[in-house]
Amino acid sequence: MKKYKLAALGGTFDILHSGHLELLRKGFDISYKVIIGLTSDDLAKEKGKYLIHDYAQRYETLVDTIQRNFPNAKYAISKLENDFGPAVLEKEVEALIVSEETAFQGNELNLLRRQRNSPDVDVIVVPMVLAKDGRRISTSRIKISEIDSDGNILAVDK
Repeated sequence: MKKYKLAALGGTFDILHSGHLELLRKGFDISYKVIIGLTSDDLAKEKGKYLIHDYAQRYETLVDTIQRNFPNAKYAISKLENDFGPAVLEKEVEALIVSEETAFQGNELNLLRRQRNSPDVDVIVVPMVLAKDGRRISTSRIKISEIDSDGNILAVDK
């Protein structure tokens, strides 16, 4: 059931995996529209991330994934040049969807919103999606061929 008119979530989305799909699913389930902050190449590098795909490729893959998995979803993609992007500026944003790993950002966002005389957002924490080995699915684990994007363990040659 949709509770919010506008929610926000963000990520780098370098290699889309099951965890990303759960974030998106939650956003589309609870909100009529979702603003998706897509990390810029510069911000990703500033955070020490090694990208496989540039912004344009990540944008295109994200759009394709949303259209394939959530065909009726209403959303906007915004380039993130900092940790919060439009979620800080848009007074209409009512909820921030985060993973357990980034849940702390909800408090930081609400502090920034208060400074701008905007109402607090509800922080919706989505549990981490676990791989078949019981550890979380992450882009870094996929990049080193430890798991695939669905969390299946990949055979390692020894």
